[in-house]
Amino acid sequence: MDQPISVIDVAAYILHKKGSMSSMKLQKLVYYCQAWSLVWDDAPLFREDIEAWRDGPVVRELFYRHKGQFVVSHVDGDASALSASQAETVEAVLADYGNSDGATLSQMTHDEAPWQEVRRDLPEGVNSDHVITHASMKRFYSSL
Repeated sequence: MDQPISVIDVAAYILHKKGSMSSMKLQKLVYYCQAWSLVWDDAPLFREDIEAWRDGPVVRELFYRHKGQFVVSHVDGDASALSASQAETVEAVLADYGNSDGATLSQMTHDEAPWQEVRRDLPEGVNSDHVITHASMKRFYSSL
């Protein structure tokens, strides 16, 4: 089984394949890559936590790499760090989600249980550092 890699490497792979994109879109794509890796590969793709922020799932470590940039064209990751099976998972996610914009992907995450469960007791619009668990992601996306 493949070992989890860094979210920065996953983001570098996505940007290499899809080109520049909004920071929101990049965050949501890495979230869906993690979710589907948990379902298809029965393992996390990357080791960093995903938090339930106001605008949807966010990986804090990635956020700090692109903070202040609306459009992200590069992160200092290693796209070649992904194994063949990890790359295959990311490619499948990009095929399904890669043509949606960041706002659409954000709304999709807001309509899904993993983000909703963590945000349940929080007022709308409030920031949060609560983690979306692998178990909740796997449970929800396995049911689709």
